Amino acid sequence: MKKKFFSAKFMADDKGFQAKIQRLGELVRDLDNIADPESRASAKTLIQLLLDLHSVGLERVMEIVAASGDAGQHAIDDLGRDPLVSSLLALYGLHPLDMETRVVQAIEKIQPRVRKGGGELELLGFESDLVRLHIQVTGHACGSTGKTLKSMVEEALYEAAPDMDALLIEGLEEDSGASGFVPLGKLGGVIAGAPALGETV
Repeated sequence: MKKKFFSAKFMADDKGFQAKIQRLGELVRDLDNIADPESRASAKTLIQLLLDLHSVGLERVMEIVAASGDAGQHAIDDLGRDPLVSSLLALYGLHPLDMETRVVQAIEKIQPRVRKGGGELELLGFESDLVRLHIQVTGHACGSTGKTLKSMVEEALYEAAPDMDALLIEGLEEDSGASGFVPLGKLGGVIAGAPALGETV
């Protein structure tokens, strides 16, 4: 009973965490809409400083864990499989698996659900950090199937590889709308012009 309680709590925390990550991405993207150049630069610098500090700290944590030998490597693998920690490791370029491997694994995991929902999912390829997929909806599916499948695939892929620059899904007859996801990779892109740690504004 206690184990089930913790499992449900972690699932709720995971969904809340993903929502916060998406909101963070949206807010960072909106920084360019700040009219005052000085305020815009200061906001970007603040975020960059926080990212730099977190990155240094997390990298040191991973080095300490890895120094434990095989046990440390097993711990790192476990961290990479945890949905909450995985997103943070991906954001800072510390995930034990590369982005392409995580995308392939996510597709293999979500494929049965896509088929059950009335579609077929195919990986078309990678173009830098852009991932191209194809979804084919079966003839027996209802009109909303495409939108449902697209949302399902987006959620699974961005959870596994939030460091993707973009996810392009082809094959749906009707445009089911722009994705509500903001890739974590955009955080670095939006603030790329901000001074690095130790520099002055």
